[in-house]
Amino acid sequence: MKYKKMGALTRLTAFFAAAVLSVSMGTGRVCAADIYRVSSGDIANLSLIPGGMPFGVQLMSDGVVVVGVGDVKSGGRSVSPARDAGIAEHDVIIKINGKKISGVAELADTVNECGGSAVELVVRRGEGELTFKVTPVICDEDGRYRAGLLIRDGTAGIGTVTYVDPRTGSFAGLGHGICDIDTGEIVPVTRGCVVNVEISGVVRGKPGSPGELQGYFSSGKVGTLFDNKNCGVFGVFCSIPKNTACSAVPVAASEEVCDGDAEILCTVGNDGIGRYKVRLSNVDRTGKGVKNFVVTVTDPALIERTGGIVQGMSGSPIIQNGKLVGAVTHVLVNEPCRGYGIFITNMLKEAEKIK
Repeated sequence: MKYKKMGALTRLTAFFAAAVLSVSMGTGRVCAADIYRVSSGDIANLSLIPGGMPFGVQLMSDGVVVVGVGDVKSGGRSVSPARDAGIAEHDVIIKINGKKISGVAELADTVNECGGSAVELVVRRGEGELTFKVTPVICDEDGRYRAGLLIRDGTAGIGTVTYVDPRTGSFAGLGHGICDIDTGEIVPVTRGCVVNVEISGVVRGKPGSPGELQGYFSSGKVGTLFDNKNCGVFGVFCSIPKNTACSAVPVAASEEVCDGDAEILCTVGNDGIGRYKVRLSNVDRTGKGVKNFVVTVTDPALIERTGGIVQGMSGSPIIQNGKLVGAVTHVLVNEPCRGYGIFITNMLKEAEKIK
């Protein structure tokens, strides 16, 4: 059965400055190490503000991601110094000649300035690190020294906020990680910037062709993104958003989620956050990933407007029996009215790992 993550609306190849490591909240300072300490034992006493509003992220990756290894025309022939040295697609280059890499431009300049001497690259591959010696060659086309690497150091996209913690302004969204459009791997990030988004239109979903919300970044920085993980993206707003649909509600343990009626909160136009009826089924309380139950859209208004679940709705909070139970994560490609959802407890457990 085909399904599709319903996360980013736009993915831009661009270089973004890393966001600051802490932001002001009231009279104090909030940093990543302080805002995500919700243990499973606290769930019964925890209340969070459901999201439903769109947000934009600009990510700066931790190192540069190798999205391809190609040839360089040098001396009338095609060679690939990177491939010959053992560099592979999906590797993440984190150091060059012992120095941590800040971005694509720095890597390209260092390679060009080597004068044909070998450079030492340290890459992250899977859970380990490897070191390679790469000898760049001079390119016939532009006279620069090149290694035959296609690399990326940042990305941008739009998704939906799942919850905001009223105590700290910390938030989570998407319900799944942001993946590199070329490699399909989770983008490793140092930090990122959060911006407001305006939804400008909808491409309705239909069987075999997932739809999407269309939008654009509408303001400057409104928060900081701390991490991009399998179960979502996590950050903190500079101030509690004022455009929420309701006040804080209790959080449901996975054992409380059941087959039956529920509602999702999402923004599909310029009229703000809407509440739409859905039905949950096939609840797997043992599930640890991002597809813990099936979400079926039953609200005629949402079906008329979007065709069901579309790209950009990923992260839409799900309310059942007055509690926040999870978020929408995927759509079934051939059945746009159906998709998957993640337990809110899985997102909170992932947030606990942030350092």
